[in-house]
Amino acid sequence: MLRGSHFWACLTLPRAGTSIWRMQPPPIRQPAVAGRFYPGKPETLTRDLDKYLAPEPGPAEKVENALGCVVPHAGYMYSGHVAGAVYRRLPARSSYVILCPNHTGRGAPLAIMSSGVWLTPLGKVPIDSDLAKAVQQGCHLVMEDAAAHADEHSLEVQLPFLQRTVKEFSFVPIAIGVGGYAGLESLGRGIAQAARRVKKPFLIIASSDMNHYEPDSITRAKDRQAIDKMLAFDPQGLYEVLRREDISMCGYGPAIAMLTATKELGAKHAELAKYATSADTGGDRSAVVGYAGIIVS
Repeated sequence: MLRGSHFWACLTLPRAGTSIWRMQPPPIRQPAVAGRFYPGKPETLTRDLDKYLAPEPGPAEKVENALGCVVPHAGYMYSGHVAGAVYRRLPARSSYVILCPNHTGRGAPLAIMSSGVWLTPLGKVPIDSDLAKAVQQGCHLVMEDAAAHADEHSLEVQLPFLQRTVKEFSFVPIAIGVGGYAGLESLGRGIAQAARRVKKPFLIIASSDMNHYEPDSITRAKDRQAIDKMLAFDPQGLYEVLRREDISMCGYGPAIAMLTATKELGAKHAELAKYATSADTGGDRSAVVGYAGIIVS
């Protein structure tokens, strides 16, 4: 059996003793957290998405030149309103690179799937194989690995928002388990190279929650420091402040790679679309998680 992005298998014919090559069907990634992080029934999921995507007080115009964003990935009841504040303002694109942290610890440090489809209760979403291959060419650290994605929630929860706002699109999933800055910077530069190579507009989504399980006032103060670095297009500064101030932002890797890529692609502006903590919906302020929605253009 050969492994890789082409998913070929060798079939030996018992009588002739010869081998032929046969293309296997593309992999199908089943939803891992439907019914837990978000509704598993299509009608309920659609209703909830429409609620989160509905206009709220504040800026409502589309950011037509958006290149990237940061969105949270907690259960929709806690962070869906923050994610919605970002997705309702993003322009529709035919393809997306979605970066997520690897919470499970399984698989390659920078794990990509370059073919197949992902399922959600709203239907199938195909992987953009051409763009995935361009990313792999741009960053040699990226490895083909579906295992890192099998049970990871932080990317899956983004797809229903795109299915509701964009309808038809493809995407490239990358799970990030790298902790060092150099690897994250290399990934960001590789994505920027891929953008130049494929010569089609796509948007980079960084999936991340902010500080975890400290009192609300402490989390807000810590998150403000991290948010300021992102708004200043300072990925190195973000990396340093997280360590210096012990800020448990789980998706700092996706955020650093996204900021690096969008800076190279000419981004000039970053905007905080919405911020909240789990206390805003859950009530308990003794141990909260922060959520930031940021649009980069």
